[in-house]
Amino acid sequence: MKISASLLDASDRISSVDKLNQTGISYLHIDVMDGKMVDNIQFQDMDEIKSINNLSHFKLQIHLMVEDVSSYLDRFIGLNIESITFHLETKQDILENIQRIHDMGYRCGIAICPDTDIQDIYPYLDKIDMILLMSVIPGRGGQSFILDTKDKIIMLKNYIGKNHLSVLIEVDGGINDKTISLVKDADVAVVGSYIVKSDHYIERVNSLLD
Repeated sequence: MKISASLLDASDRISSVDKLNQTGISYLHIDVMDGKMVDNIQFQDMDEIKSINNLSHFKLQIHLMVEDVSSYLDRFIGLNIESITFHLETKQDILENIQRIHDMGYRCGIAICPDTDIQDIYPYLDKIDMILLMSVIPGRGGQSFILDTKDKIIMLKNYIGKNHLSVLIEVDGGINDKTISLVKDADVAVVGSYIVKSDHYIERVNSLLD
């Protein structure tokens, strides 16, 4: 399993990137929020994202928690990005946005909220590279892991295998050294507060990778 470190709850994001560069994570996770799809506004300053991009030793995962996905995409052209993920719940221009992200040269993910039926994502699984399962209510950090996410991972993994698809499963929210075992069947775990609110980044990341 790979770890994608979320900077959402970092008190000093630039300092956190420097510390994360010394760890065994695989990606930096950037939660872009517009205050409309979720009740929070984060990472709207592209200068901040560009500074993180320039300092990071890792590729960025951009997680768009925004209503108007297409209006955001051009902002990320030319950055060192592994994937751009947007929410199925936007219900607009899904196929167009998938194609546009691929045309930009990035992997495309679709995220679903905890109360969205897992089967709603099935029609898109042959068109995307990753599904992001939210294991908390999106929009703020520090929440507890929603336990039935484990069942969704198994359900998705079985469907992907049965249909011979090559889609990664990523899980985001409430993951720490105790809950990491609940997402062991996923490919990537997004971890925020457990790492960036500690004084021991290396030890915290190692505890997730053990």
